[in-house]
Amino acid sequence: MDKEEDRKRLKNELDIIKHSTKEIPLIINGEEVWTGDTIEIKAPHNRDLTLAVAHIAREDEIQTAIENSMYAKESWSELEQYERSMVFQKAASLLAGTHRLYNTAAIMMNQSKNPYEAEIDLVELVDFWNYNSAFAEEIFDETLEQVPGESNRYDWRPLEGFVLAVPPFNFYSISGNLATAPALVGNTVIWKPSRSVILSSYEIMKVLMDAGLPPGVINFLPFRSERSMKILRDPNFAGLHFTGSYLTFTKLWKEIASNVENYRSFPRIVGETGGKDFIIAHHSADVNNLTVNLIRGAFGYQGQKCSAVSRAYIPESLWPSVLEELKTSMNDLKFGDVDDLENFGGAVIDKGAFDKIVSYIDHALSQEDTYEFILGGDYNDEKGYFIDPTVIRTSDPRSKLMREEIFGPVLTVYVYRDDEFEEILDICDSTSPYGLTGAIFANDRYAIRTAEKKLRFAAGNFYINDKPTGAVVGRQPFGGSRHSGTNDKAGSKLNLLRWLQPRVIKETMVPNSDWKRPFQCE
Repeated sequence: MDKEEDRKRLKNELDIIKHSTKEIPLIINGEEVWTGDTIEIKAPHNRDLTLAVAHIAREDEIQTAIENSMYAKESWSELEQYERSMVFQKAASLLAGTHRLYNTAAIMMNQSKNPYEAEIDLVELVDFWNYNSAFAEEIFDETLEQVPGESNRYDWRPLEGFVLAVPPFNFYSISGNLATAPALVGNTVIWKPSRSVILSSYEIMKVLMDAGLPPGVINFLPFRSERSMKILRDPNFAGLHFTGSYLTFTKLWKEIASNVENYRSFPRIVGETGGKDFIIAHHSADVNNLTVNLIRGAFGYQGQKCSAVSRAYIPESLWPSVLEELKTSMNDLKFGDVDDLENFGGAVIDKGAFDKIVSYIDHALSQEDTYEFILGGDYNDEKGYFIDPTVIRTSDPRSKLMREEIFGPVLTVYVYRDDEFEEILDICDSTSPYGLTGAIFANDRYAIRTAEKKLRFAAGNFYINDKPTGAVVGRQPFGGSRHSGTNDKAGSKLNLLRWLQPRVIKETMVPNSDWKRPFQCE
């Protein structure tokens, strides 16, 4: 199919979503459940457009989902791994094929992504399902050392209970992976999709059901956050798969810790919580490459990526050229309705996000001695939650905007003297509590090596002459430490190992005939 035909079909799918309000049920044990307790799902770039009305689980539905998760677990966990993998490989084929355009349109409308961002998000979930299936087979095929007279083998067991998956709003692929990675290796899951993006998440659930996912393996359960305590206090709670804010993750971790004596096993806690991601340029850097990656890294998907560039350190010798290129290029960045395919981006996700981002812009406006607005700074929520891509220069490399996660299209720049490069590396490492992603731009190999060494713990994913976003499943497994999470590397077998508890079985082939040890013999 040619590009024009694909574009026409995409526009048609967008029109279908725009002109029909979908009613979304819970999915418990493979059945639709309608509670009557509903919320509206709006398009971020058009507050007047209701995309869906979603039913929300109450305590009775949560309890039913827990019971069905436990019931489904026995038969699901007893399948051979290749049989479980086939469900997700079929889902990957469906998503890449017949379901591709509609799901791309749903991502665009629900998450306010341009077609490029939506497509790569969808493809990433396809990759998660295919690669995770291969990683699981690799794990289950692992063998132990054998010696004459005995046989040793692994029994790869799922966790003894159910897993709660709590994904963020910003990535369709993460939402799907958080729910399916534990399920792939034999666990059952309660999936709480992000409230803002229940529509696009529901489309993932429909693909899984079309692929033959057995009832009860994954229960699709939107619910209000305060009701999560019922799940976390259940004795069969066995794991949390989370991506979201640091504050929410620590709150959940504390609740789990307070109930630890009630659980059958110590729960597995896997979480990724965000970042204050950086680009450091050395004076040997290529200015054009640097500038392109500042724009793509900071303003792709309106800066709403946990890996988005939020702070940059630019040497004095390069700053005039970088500034000129930023001004020239950013004049062409258009933001608006994502179904207008001429726009680079859409709106931020909701009013809460809008207000938070605006508070940082307003803070910078009130601190004229510390911050200078270079580009952008305007915002408007009359139609949708729009914030212009903004570049701010700071005189303090440890200022609020260089330290705290903003999660929006705001890039703060500190310009340093060329001979301060190593000092700047130390400042970058110690300024923010996060440790997710970062990048060094340089052509000087010694500078690259120095940065790689000094910033060893500043980023779980580190990039050389590339933006610190866009990790690819299987090639750059993703995750960070410090306040950025547990660094269990989604997109690799390391993550899947967290949802398994191996049993080692030894079988003796030659029976023992005497209890005595050799030293006791005459």
